[in-house]
Amino acid sequence: MSRPHVAEPVVMLATVLQWLLLSILTGTVVGAGCTVFLRLLFAVEGRAYGLPWWSQLGLLLAGGLANGLLLHYGYRRRNGLQDSPIVAVNQQRGQMPLHTAWIKPTAALVTLGCGGSAGKEGPCAHIGASLAAGIGRMLRLNSELRKRLLACGVSAGFASVFGTPIAGAIYGVEMLAIGRIRHDFLFPGIVAGVTALQVCKSLGVPYPVYHIDFAAGFTELLFLKTVLIGVLCGAAAWLFVELLQLARRLFGRLRTRYALWPPLVPVLGGALVALLVLMVPDDYLGLSLPVMERALHGEAVPHLGFLWKALLVAITLGSGFYGGIVTPQFVIGAVLGGAFAHLFGLAPALGAAVGLAAVVASASNAPIAAILMGVELFGAGALLHVAGACVAAYLVIGHRSVYPAQQIAYSKSSWIFARADLPVGQEKVRLSYGLLRWWRRRRQRNKGGQGA
Repeated sequence: MSRPHVAEPVVMLATVLQWLLLSILTGTVVGAGCTVFLRLLFAVEGRAYGLPWWSQLGLLLAGGLANGLLLHYGYRRRNGLQDSPIVAVNQQRGQMPLHTAWIKPTAALVTLGCGGSAGKEGPCAHIGASLAAGIGRMLRLNSELRKRLLACGVSAGFASVFGTPIAGAIYGVEMLAIGRIRHDFLFPGIVAGVTALQVCKSLGVPYPVYHIDFAAGFTELLFLKTVLIGVLCGAAAWLFVELLQLARRLFGRLRTRYALWPPLVPVLGGALVALLVLMVPDDYLGLSLPVMERALHGEAVPHLGFLWKALLVAITLGSGFYGGIVTPQFVIGAVLGGAFAHLFGLAPALGAAVGLAAVVASASNAPIAAILMGVELFGAGALLHVAGACVAAYLVIGHRSVYPAQQIAYSKSSWIFARADLPVGQEKVRLSYGLLRWWRRRRQRNKGGQGA
C-alpha cells in the first residue's frame, strides 16, 4: 500500500497546531495556578527553622492533625477515581477527580509550614494534572488526547517549580514507566512547560541561578569518578526508597493494630520528627533548600546529612503528611555529593551538582530527565559530568521507585525478570531463568569436582 504523500504532512502539521493551542492553554492555566501555590508557600515555609523545640513540637503536632483531617475527610467523594497522575494516565484514561484538586496543595502548605520534611513539586504536579484533566473534560477530548494533556499538566507543574521546562517535560513522561518513553507526549509537554515557566516568571516567581565550575579539562578519569559518585548516589537512593516504604508499612501496622483514628497517625509522625530534631539539625526540616544551596556553593556539609534528610522525609510522608518527593531527592543528592566529593578528588560544588542529578535519576527512575535537569540548572558544561553518574545511579537502585504506581515496561538487566506493565509496588522482580540455570550448572560442576 502506498503512503499518502500529501495527506500525511498535512495531518502532522495539523497535529502540531492542535498541540500548540492545547499545550499553550494548559501551560498558561497551570502556570497561573502554580504561581498562586508558590506565592503561598514562600509565605509559610521556613518559619520552623530556629524556633524553640517546644514550638517546633507544637507546630508538627498541629500540622499532623490538620493533614490527617484534611486527607481523611477530603477524599470521601472521589467517584472511584484516584488522583495520582501516574494512575490517571496508565489506568484511568486521563481522568482525575477535579473536586479534590485543592486538597493536596493545601495539605502540602500545612506540611511545609509546620516543619514537615517534604518537597514542593508534588503539589504543583498535582495542580497541573488536575487542571489539565479538567480542560480535557471541558473540551470533551477522547481518552488518548486526555492522557497527553494530563502529562502536559504534570510537565508544566514541574517546570513551574524548578525552572526546567525541557527536563520537566521528559520527567512528566519518564515517571510513567521504567524503560519506556512516549515520544508523542514530548512536544505537548515541552510547549506546556515553556509556557508555564514564562507565566510564572512574568508573575514574579523567582528561580535560583547556580554557578558551578565545570571548566576543568574533562578526561576519562574524571568521567569514571563521576560514575563512582553515581554508584554512591544510587545506593543512597535505594536506602531512601527503602526507608520510605518501611515507614509506610510501620505506620500502617500501627494504625491497624491499635485501631487508630486515621487523622491521628500523622500526629504520631509529627511527634517522632520533633524527637529526631533533638538529635539532628533543624535545617533538615521543611524543604531544606539552605542546606542544598550550601552544598552547591562548595561549603562543608555533614557526611550523614543525606541520611538525616532521608529519615525525616520517610517519617513525614510515611506517617500521612502530604508533600513532594523530588525536592528531597535534590537535597539528598547535593548533600551526599558535596560531602563525599573529596574521596574522588573532586571539588565539593561539582560533586554536589552531580549528586543532585544522580539521585533524581535513580529514585525517580528518570535518567534522561535528570541529565537534562543538570544541564538546565547548571549549564551545558554539566552534561558530560552528570550523564554517566545519572545512568549508573539509575541502574544501581534496581527496580525500586519513590512512586509505587510507576510501571515496569522493561527490566534494567537481562539477568533480571520482571513482568511488563505492572506497578513497582506489586511486581516482585526475580533472577532470570538463564542466570539461574547457569548458577545451577556451576554448583553441580563444583560438587562434582569436590567429589572427585
